[in-house]
Amino acid sequence: MTATVTGQRADQAPTTRRGSYWITTFGCQMNKADSERMAGILEAMGYRPGDDEHTADLVLYNTCTIRDNAEQKVYSYLGRQAQRKRANPGLTLVVAGCVAQQEGEALLRRVPELDLVMGPQHANRLETLLTRVENGQQVVATEEHHILEDITTARRDSAVCAWVNVIYGCNEHCTYCVVPSVRGREQSRRPEAIRREIEDLAARGYREITLLGQNIDAYGRDLPGITGEGRREHTLTDLLRAVHDVRGIERIRFATSHPRYFTDRLIDACADLPKVCEHFHIPFQSGDDAVLRAMARGYTVERYRRIIDRIRERIPDAAISADVIVAFPGESDAQYRRTLDLIEAIGFDQVNTAAYSPRPGTPAADWPDQLPEEVKVARLHEVNALVERVAAARSARYLERTEQVLAEGINPRDPSQLMGRTRTNRLTFFSADAGDGRPWVPGDLVDVVIETVRPFSLSGRPLGRDRVR
Repeated sequence: MTATVTGQRADQAPTTRRGSYWITTFGCQMNKADSERMAGILEAMGYRPGDDEHTADLVLYNTCTIRDNAEQKVYSYLGRQAQRKRANPGLTLVVAGCVAQQEGEALLRRVPELDLVMGPQHANRLETLLTRVENGQQVVATEEHHILEDITTARRDSAVCAWVNVIYGCNEHCTYCVVPSVRGREQSRRPEAIRREIEDLAARGYREITLLGQNIDAYGRDLPGITGEGRREHTLTDLLRAVHDVRGIERIRFATSHPRYFTDRLIDACADLPKVCEHFHIPFQSGDDAVLRAMARGYTVERYRRIIDRIRERIPDAAISADVIVAFPGESDAQYRRTLDLIEAIGFDQVNTAAYSPRPGTPAADWPDQLPEEVKVARLHEVNALVERVAAARSARYLERTEQVLAEGINPRDPSQLMGRTRTNRLTFFSADAGDGRPWVPGDLVDVVIETVRPFSLSGRPLGRDRVR
């Protein structure tokens, strides 16, 4: 779980000055993209970015309910803001995202100072909902809602890299996951609308896009159209090909994938399309088939291994990252050890780890074979140590190699350095000095000789402009 604050100003002229706002974002990339859109709406309404959440006139928490600790942290933040509002009734207090969808009116009973509770499907309706708040209503918006095409300019965190939502919601039924109940059913955007958004980003100077979906491999399942070969006309593979030639965009990424739907056709497209980066985020969740069946994941460990083997056959240097849950209800020590074995055998570049956390309304939350907290803590500690060791081994291959890095911003710990990512998604730090009197700046593609490797990041020496590809 992460908490972030949105960044750069939108391009829209405000209609009315309304004061300052602050958005804190918890959780996944989808939430971060939603926050950027909501920030754009607020600025179009006349709000300006605040200096901090304790002085802003409108405070919005975009929440995550994947883990219990993320949810409890939100309540801690809300307690402080509720106290503020009792002293300052003019404060507007909003909870958006997955906790809002899950709790609905119960949030108002727990925190009566709230003005607006809105689920993730309503992010684009923020202005309409706030207008009702300004008219004196206390609003809850958690009903099923068709997500219309974005009609606002997002206030992007970065001027270099941008999220592009391509599919909302999720139709899967993983027994541990609350996402389908809080984000709704799958809704794919039309490919022509996605391309228009990417063309607009390119015109504004963006160099990299990440196509986003809760289950991005499901893209297009709900769109009409069958090809002459009898397959769906709209798939993630087709979408990658449809947006690949947008001029100005140098890199394309996508997340998050589901092993059940990950195809050889998609892998071949990624190998054939030069702009698609050599990084795949494919959660495996467990290294044991019985646990995967209990999770209702719909694939086996062998199926997962075949996907990785195929990727490495076609794209040998590809980076593989994943998600894993340990201490799922009923997971034996032997089953847990199979997860460790899979992490070591595959050699992941990065794994996001979590101990199982029961989520309200999910089947697994009511199962009787919940594991004790001390087992969860011990397993999480052990798997984290293994993940770091394996990642360090994977990082070693970069030493003394020259990697193309897209500069994304200044290193906050060293203003003389820039930071960016390799095509394989390794965070890399390097000097901004280009040696010709013109420093490297965010948005530049820089060839960097890697001199220091760490488990999850690299440092190196930039080559001159004449060496940039």
